[in-house]
Amino acid sequence: MSGNGSGYLQLAGVTKRFGDTVVLSELHIDIAEGEFISLIGPSGSGKTTTLRIIAGLESPTAGSVLVNGRDITTLLPNQRDFAMVFQHFALFPHLDVFQNVAYGLRIRGMKKSETEREVLPMLERVGLRELAHRKVGELSGGQRQRVGIARALIVKPRLLLLDEPTGSLDTKLKLAMQTELKALHKESGLTFVHVTHNQSEALALADRVYVMNDGRIEQQGTPTEVYRYPATRFVADFVGRNNLIEGTLDGDLFRSAMATFKAGQGGTRLPRGTCTAVIRADAIHIGTPPSDAASLPVRLDALEYAGSIVTWFLRGPAGPLTADVSADDSGELDPQIGETYQVWWKSDDVHYLRAEARNGLKGG
Repeated sequence: MSGNGSGYLQLAGVTKRFGDTVVLSELHIDIAEGEFISLIGPSGSGKTTTLRIIAGLESPTAGSVLVNGRDITTLLPNQRDFAMVFQHFALFPHLDVFQNVAYGLRIRGMKKSETEREVLPMLERVGLRELAHRKVGELSGGQRQRVGIARALIVKPRLLLLDEPTGSLDTKLKLAMQTELKALHKESGLTFVHVTHNQSEALALADRVYVMNDGRIEQQGTPTEVYRYPATRFVADFVGRNNLIEGTLDGDLFRSAMATFKAGQGGTRLPRGTCTAVIRADAIHIGTPPSDAASLPVRLDALEYAGSIVTWFLRGPAGPLTADVSADDSGELDPQIGETYQVWWKSDDVHYLRAEARNGLKGG
């Protein structure tokens, strides 16, 4: 499900101070029932505090938390019908897998026979049926994470809160858990609110993304909107791998020390004047340019290999540029450090930020 929310869960003007430090400043968040929302941002941006306020583990200094229009700001965590999965799992080491998952049902007074009827199918669902009586200390990181998710889902919450759910897993397990989380969300129909500093995880999982910085929302939108059309310089810096070129839009031309090129469709929607051109690393190509493309010569400074992608770190006429090239294409180019290459990009792949967007105001 996607969209701009429909009022299932709302944060209305939520502010949080610890002493003189403002951690959150008048947050407004609107989440539709059944959405998968990701809150992303660097450490200290306020995303985990936001999650804890939703959970009831922290109280806002000002503002309200609403569910279907009902103010739940003062309700205790166990009165909210939410469940939370913590980064470090928060499992009971002296209990086995079955007992950890059953814990929430038992403290609600469910009988042993009924508990077994609930827990065993849940363990089957997360692929842990055969490990029901294994101590959690004997499990891998991915298995412990699945125990944490099963324990959260078993109480049939209306909303699942995920705090850095793959933060302590290695790369291979992260990808496997992302697949499982997406499947669980689709299967359960629950509302998921997910906190991560891992932008690629958020973009892969979420229906909508909220980008946080210094206790404020810099931008919210679908993963595609946030990735392709960052609203501020901070978002352009934080999400994806972007090249930021300072210059001036003059008619249909973008002029800068790096290059002068036709502005394309992005430029026609903005007034003339100082702005920043944002070019994604995956939109920069190496080789002979088409006749209608912007291009310039660059020097190759370094390479970074990451599976199917090779990142080229380049030096242009007025500073660095970065290009993400497929491993196959990079291999055919036989890159040599220090050599000069021609790079090019399509004018319509450039996104422009007004000058004021650099100061945290929303750009075009």
